[in-house]
Amino acid sequence: MEQVPDFWRTEVLHSLAVHFPIALLIVAFLFKIVALRYKREVWERGGTVLLGLGVIGAWVAIFTGNLADGIVSKELCDPTVLKEHENMAWTTAWLYTAAFLIDGLRYIKIPLFKNKIFLIVVILILTGSTVLLTYVGHLGATLVYQQAAGVYTPSPDCSEFE
Repeated sequence: MEQVPDFWRTEVLHSLAVHFPIALLIVAFLFKIVALRYKREVWERGGTVLLGLGVIGAWVAIFTGNLADGIVSKELCDPTVLKEHENMAWTTAWLYTAAFLIDGLRYIKIPLFKNKIFLIVVILILTGSTVLLTYVGHLGATLVYQQAAGVYTPSPDCSEFE
């Protein structure tokens, strides 16, 4: 009798790790927009915290994606989608990291960095990053739902579940 594969398969770790930073980064972007509009420090600082946590999560997602790459790439009909997903994910993670670092400059006690221009630059980078994040998610969904990347396929009679 064949066993159901372990829940902690390497390729499953990526799907577990990727959704939390997606939510954090999108909400951080929204917080920064609200901070620009209403000029409330709580929104701005909250956005910075969420952005920092999202950036950490994005790099964890990159790491787990690299682990999954060697496993799922062997079974794909069109591996170019996986390569595009990976390349765009790296670009997106670096852009969010840049936004976080620029945003962090605003908390240094130098008047130049307190300028509203820095917040606008951060929001512009976050806008582009969020568009890319959506595209990366679309590519990931394409891999899973059109090419069954990392998906366990039970036997026709499902005997391993008995």
